Amino acid sequence: MIPTFNCGRFLEQTLQSVLDQDTGIAQMQIEVIDDASTREDPTEIVRRMGNGRVTLYRQPANVGHLRNFATCLNRARGHLVHLLHGDDFVSPGFYAALERGFNADQSVGAAFCRHAFVDSEGRFKSSSALERVEAGCLENGLARLAEEQRIATPSIAVRRAVYEQLGAFDERLKCSEDWEMWVRIAARYKVWYEPEALASYRMHDDSNTGRHRRLAQELEYSRQAIAIFRRYLPKQLRYAARRARNTYAGVALTTAEELLLRGDIEAVDAHLKCALRLSRSPRIVLRFCHLLSKRLGLGIKK
Repeated sequence: MIPTFNCGRFLEQTLQSVLDQDTGIAQMQIEVIDDASTREDPTEIVRRMGNGRVTLYRQPANVGHLRNFATCLNRARGHLVHLLHGDDFVSPGFYAALERGFNADQSVGAAFCRHAFVDSEGRFKSSSALERVEAGCLENGLARLAEEQRIATPSIAVRRAVYEQLGAFDERLKCSEDWEMWVRIAARYKVWYEPEALASYRMHDDSNTGRHRRLAQELEYSRQAIAIFRRYLPKQLRYAARRARNTYAGVALTTAEELLLRGDIEAVDAHLKCALRLSRSPRIVLRFCHLLSKRLGLGIKK
């Protein structure tokens, strides 16, 4: 299921990466769900690339990415559901590798692989951390997935029955809704991991995360996601939520330092405030005070 909105320039690569692994109409549904794009109409791309194999559903009006995701889940007919953003892509072997995980253990609710980060032109930038050297169920999966966002949406497939049991993505979150979902799943089901990087997440300013990055909005949504999924953690695993808050407070401060070098004071202030909202541990407060003194040293009134 391929949700799209104004990403026509990337959609060809996305579709080709799926069609190259097409196992046939009896085995795989391939559908583009467009959220009333205003810049590019995906109809021609789907017609040309899909050659009748790919179906297209267009929202009559823009509903936002979360309700577009919900449409994807509601229209999915397969037992396994892969949400592949229209600007991301997968590598050969992705579907076969994840299917092996589901087949290996019927209690697996979701399976994901290591992923690559690429730029707007599809050039490799970095890879996600290696979770384990061999394919298998993620050890201590709930705590590990709660400590940090480890899964990019194009890298994971979920049993449709799991989505039906747990519900759709939380509409309170404009970012980090995926993180909350993966923790929600891990609280109830086993999660399978494939160590080969078989999915690519595209980093660009028009992405959902990119639009919310400058003023730390994506980190504020991460804070809200942690508050939500903390309730899924048994008491003995609540430390994972605390570690997550400390981790992303550190991210906010590191970003603030980078923005300070650029002189973007409004963005610096947003990240400093977000850091303290995430954590007031001694280490975070010390870094905050150091950066605040540097920021005030610029002679610009707060």
